[in-house]
Amino acid sequence: MSDTNRILEELQMVPAIADLPEDQLIWLARNLKEVTFAAGEIVAQEGGPADTFSILLGGEFHFRRESDSQDTRVYISKPGDIVGKLPYSRLTQWPGTFRALTPGRLLSGSTDLFPEMTRVAPQLVQRLVSIMSDRIRSTTKEDQQRDRMAALGKLSAGLAHELNNPAASAKRAALALSEAQDALRDATSRLDNRELTPEQRKAISHFERQALQHIQAPVLLDSLTQSEQEEEITSWLKKNAVREPWKLAPVLAEATLDIPWLEALHQKVGQEALTDGLSRIVSQVLAKKLTKEIESSTGRISELVKAIKEYSYMDQAPIQEIDVHHGIDNTLVMLRYKLKHGIEVERIFDPNLPRICAYGSELNQVWTNLIDNAADAMKQGGKLTIRTLLDSDCVLIDIADTGAGIPDEIQHKIFEPFFTTKKMGEGMGLGLDSVWRIVQKHHGSIRVESRPGDTRFQIRLPLKQPTT
Repeated sequence: MSDTNRILEELQMVPAIADLPEDQLIWLARNLKEVTFAAGEIVAQEGGPADTFSILLGGEFHFRRESDSQDTRVYISKPGDIVGKLPYSRLTQWPGTFRALTPGRLLSGSTDLFPEMTRVAPQLVQRLVSIMSDRIRSTTKEDQQRDRMAALGKLSAGLAHELNNPAASAKRAALALSEAQDALRDATSRLDNRELTPEQRKAISHFERQALQHIQAPVLLDSLTQSEQEEEITSWLKKNAVREPWKLAPVLAEATLDIPWLEALHQKVGQEALTDGLSRIVSQVLAKKLTKEIESSTGRISELVKAIKEYSYMDQAPIQEIDVHHGIDNTLVMLRYKLKHGIEVERIFDPNLPRICAYGSELNQVWTNLIDNAADAMKQGGKLTIRTLLDSDCVLIDIADTGAGIPDEIQHKIFEPFFTTKKMGEGMGLGLDSVWRIVQKHHGSIRVESRPGDTRFQIRLPLKQPTT
């Protein structure tokens, strides 16, 4: 029996192609080469040119991405599987290593056969494309889930840090507020036990209202000026025998209650009531200041929680009319921890930009990855510019950074599966391939222009999604 006839018989046992016309299988048998492998031998090396396709005849083969120790996924191939690069695939390099786990046999062909295959075996091409489509759907679903979990982990870590700051601030302020209230009760009690005239009590209330007005609209002082004022106030308090001047002076200086104000209070309430009057006033000022701090901290927490809910489109329909600006703003809130150190953000938004019909949470993944990449490209600081405008029946979103840029020789690769220029463990885990897929799902387009100091991604999204 000739090699061609023997290979033909084996091809007719492969479920994926067994029902194809015999003439097409004969053509395939004539153009495939039989190869055997020992256990542990590498069939295709990660990073090598993706220039072959194979039909497995025996043994077990494993495929995994060995360059990423965090990616532990292993894809298992067994007899009858068709692997490698298939017609119309965008793959140019192997994204992982294909290794024989046991002794194995396969039939291998060059991708140079694809043009002739299209002419002489169109049904075979159609079947291989169908296999590739099924593979892409399965891999894409798994990759998207993994990407989302990786991105969620990164965002969660950043948000935990962002939430921790105001939460810790609110806790500190609440503890200090409790102490201030205790001090206020003690000062009030001491004043109540004093034989003060109605004029003295009225004066204390008057100066207390003045002090609270000062803290309501504080004048911001530089550290040197405030330090000098604290020293002056401390000296005055010591001179006038006020107890614990080191506790009172910082609060009085921060509220810009100066020496003339203290002199006026002294004149109205007298020496004996001065300490208790000042203690009450300072306690009231401190309580007001701490209440505002708690309000600010809890407001920041509320803002973050609101942004998280809106970012994820929680409890909302998957596709709906969305405000692109709103999604970008929420993404900037989510990534504030990466942008607050040396990166200036400029938003040039078209105020008349209409809403678009889209999957809001998925578009937010696009903004997240592009903004995250831009931040990583500007580790030493720079400017992030996000511009929107209406372009015919599409909205245009332009995201530009002043980082080092993308080298010309790899710009054509950045949307390929698994391609990244980041070191292991860096970035969101959501590759530009996922960004490309999401934009394509919205029937939009994405392009990149890059040179040192100016890298920009331009995304065009239609206002309405096709109904079919």
